[in-house]
Amino acid sequence: MADPSSLRVEVCPPSLRYAPEGNAWQRLMFWLLAPAPHEVAPPINRLPGVRMEFLATLSDIDSVEADELRRRIHDARSLRELWHTRADVYRLVGVAHSQFEAQARVDLLNRHFPTRAPRSQFAPL
Repeated sequence: MADPSSLRVEVCPPSLRYAPEGNAWQRLMFWLLAPAPHEVAPPINRLPGVRMEFLATLSDIDSVEADELRRRIHDARSLRELWHTRADVYRLVGVAHSQFEAQARVDLLNRHFPTRAPRSQFAPL
């Protein structure tokens, strides 16, 4: 059986690049110069819904640290900023409940972010 760590999917932060809404020439140039479609930042209008999911993940945890994290989540201006709060969400849920519960909650949050397969063990770094 394969090593469990080799079966993991890497969750990546969303790109800071947004596809332009301008004329066809701007969109063509963006398309030609963009590294890959999955690296284009998701639409900003998704932010409020994703933010609410992050806040709901912490809804049953009452602590000063949880309140501070809720404030950081509320003040996040991009999905990339929310992506960086996942480790703190995991830690607080793990302490309040269990590691299994923390992993389950973070897995639900991860669906909002791009993923990629892990590197092959045979490929050079």
